[in-house]
Amino acid sequence: MITLGHYLTLGAILFALSVIGIFLNRKNLIVLLMAIELMLLSVNLNFVAFSHYLGDMAGQVFVFFILTVAAAESAIGLAILVVLFRNRSTINVDELDSLKG
Repeated sequence: MITLGHYLTLGAILFALSVIGIFLNRKNLIVLLMAIELMLLSVNLNFVAFSHYLGDMAGQVFVFFILTVAAAESAIGLAILVVLFRNRSTINVDELDSLKG
């Protein structure tokens, strides 16, 4: 029998992996975006687990809003990456420092 603790443990492991991915890899923007998406999905897993455990649909509805925002963020982020790659021919974070204010 899978309990709430199993889901929360899996969510915590996924969240920790995404945080480690963000801190260890500061070179490639695509990997950074994937780590952010993994972080959002681990939070969504916790929302769905609590929603099922408590018998309330509010958590699952909230997950749909998070997925919508994550999809828009991914589309806009990838569009910015394509434009940066066309202009600079690289997506290395160290070489994209011209936006510093």
